[in-house]
Amino acid sequence: MSRQAPRWWQRDDLQYTQGELTLAGHALRPLALAAGGPAYFYNAERVRTKLRGLRDALASTGLRNRVFYAIKANRFTPLISFIRSTGLAGIDACSPQELQFALSCGFEESDISYTATSVSNADLDILARHPGALINCDSLSTIRRLGERCPGRDIGLRINPGMGLGYGDNALLQYSGAQTTKFGIYREHLDEALALATEHGLKVRRIHFHVGIGYLNRQLPHWEKILETCGEFIDAVPDVQSVNIGGGLGLPHVEGDEPLDLNAWAAVIKRQFGPRKLEVCVEPGDYIVKDSGVLVLQTNTVEHKRDTDFIGIDGGFNLAVEPAFYGLPCEPAVCTPRSGATRKVTIAGNINEALDIWARDVMLPPVEEGDYIAFLNAGGYASAMASNHCMRGQFYERLLYPKAP
Repeated sequence: MSRQAPRWWQRDDLQYTQGELTLAGHALRPLALAAGGPAYFYNAERVRTKLRGLRDALASTGLRNRVFYAIKANRFTPLISFIRSTGLAGIDACSPQELQFALSCGFEESDISYTATSVSNADLDILARHPGALINCDSLSTIRRLGERCPGRDIGLRINPGMGLGYGDNALLQYSGAQTTKFGIYREHLDEALALATEHGLKVRRIHFHVGIGYLNRQLPHWEKILETCGEFIDAVPDVQSVNIGGGLGLPHVEGDEPLDLNAWAAVIKRQFGPRKLEVCVEPGDYIVKDSGVLVLQTNTVEHKRDTDFIGIDGGFNLAVEPAFYGLPCEPAVCTPRSGATRKVTIAGNINEALDIWARDVMLPPVEEGDYIAFLNAGGYASAMASNHCMRGQFYERLLYPKAP
């Protein structure tokens, strides 16, 4: 076994210990071997740490605040129950099933912020039976049909500022921007939305927006411009008590990415919303759970083809779609590195599709068939979006608690 130099992603709870990659003090190779196939492992304490950091940053604004965890990022039951036990966050839900699942894990209706799109009558019928949930309407149609079912209810409006941002300025990660999107109510429709709410006795208490995924420090100036634009919506609604700034807080994916400075992030919020004395809500998913988790897969093929050294593994893009669909990297780390020079390899999955490539031209130490590779940043939007494509959708999940050295 080789002695590994520190990597950019290493931290106290994710590092090499005596030649073994460990998470929360647990060696990942024997855990994956016991699982017998593709396996996700999550560090519970890392999730708690991220929640506390976010709460502390929001507290520094001097504004009332709430955190709602975006359950679509990862709905593993032990993880959701753990988040409930911390008391640090509620739930951001986007379907009736997510709302009901959150309730089954111990959250109260008042702990749940609900924001969805293309909402059906069947969805609204269920929401009408949960009067305590905090519903944000993202279309005129939803306002009208919810008002017919629940006249007099407090609601929020999801708005669209026509500006967006995302990790690496990736347009696929932006929910609003130059191109018209399905999300939210544009400024030119705001008066009509307010009139519809008044017609049904609905009280607009919240403004909600979510503009993109994965922004980091260099994008904070643009994010502040977005908040400034959203402030124009807020000022046009007379009885607003709360603003939900969505999620989208980013984290490093490759060497050179700097972690988001939460103090700078909170300072933007304070500048834009402090004078308005509003409650500020945030609903991150990735930021809370993504770097808490890894996906461990086993190497089954090591082979040179033309000018490329391929490493084949026992899991494909159906287990973590972001590298293939959005170009978001999942950094590979060999669980038990061997001695020898690193070499450039391409890691391919076991799905019969051309896009099933985990990483191209990455530098790894020598890898043999049977070795295990951990893919980092697999705690969010991986297992929750997994499919059974090619009938290869089986996987194992486990929530880890810190293990003493």
